[in-house]
Amino acid sequence: MTAPSASNAPVLIACAHGTDNEQGRREIDAVRAGISALRPGLDVLEAYVDVQVPDLVDVVASLPPDRPAVIVPLLLSVGYHVKVDIARAAASRPGTVSALPLGPDPRLASVLQQRLTEAGVADGDSVVLAAAGSSDACAAEDVDEVRAVLAELRTGPVRPGFGSKASPSVPEAVASYRGGSDRGRVALASYLLAPGYFHDQLAKAGADVVSAPLLPSPVIAEIALSRYDDAVARLTGRPQQEGPCPRPCRALVSTCVRSGSAQPV
Repeated sequence: MTAPSASNAPVLIACAHGTDNEQGRREIDAVRAGISALRPGLDVLEAYVDVQVPDLVDVVASLPPDRPAVIVPLLLSVGYHVKVDIARAAASRPGTVSALPLGPDPRLASVLQQRLTEAGVADGDSVVLAAAGSSDACAAEDVDEVRAVLAELRTGPVRPGFGSKASPSVPEAVASYRGGSDRGRVALASYLLAPGYFHDQLAKAGADVVSAPLLPSPVIAEIALSRYDDAVARLTGRPQQEGPCPRPCRALVSTCVRSGSAQPV
């Protein structure tokens, strides 16, 4: 897809969750800087749905009335923040759309494998893909798609585990390996963008090793721009392939964000 000219392109609102962790804040700041470096001249604004300011609602409300905008979730899966907070912010203003979250994307699996290698995890070790978790069925589907790609990059088994609101929990996933016939090492692949509360909790899950979060990595800014370009195409009315979402989670949720727009069941 041809990228829009930065001089007349919609503003990109890079919307992260927000964190009290100083290193985590620096990592997200670096993602925005990376987006700007990849697309010089593009207006990239900072916004959050929790913990930090500026709040997304305030950022959207502050835009000039004739300026189109794309909200890019710096989040790894769909869930409440994408389907409610970000969707409502986009719907509150004409000329504003929300992009898809960063995951699933095979590039994320490659970064996860890199982090496991850096942590000294052997190719045959058992791995739990440790995600934050959501009550939204499509969030679990997002995680499982990345898990499947990561499993193709390794010879050992890869299972999902969640920090909250979904099962199995990360400790339960670790314990499921411990109770099996293979008593080898168990590693956690931190499927989190940056250090913070959920990453800190991984050290208590009983694994032998925990990999570092995804950031810093230039891949995150690259994916964010891909999501932005896809949303710009929708905003400007360029032809797209749309249709019913084929993923198995579609029947389990009230709204779908992967068919070009939200689709009530």
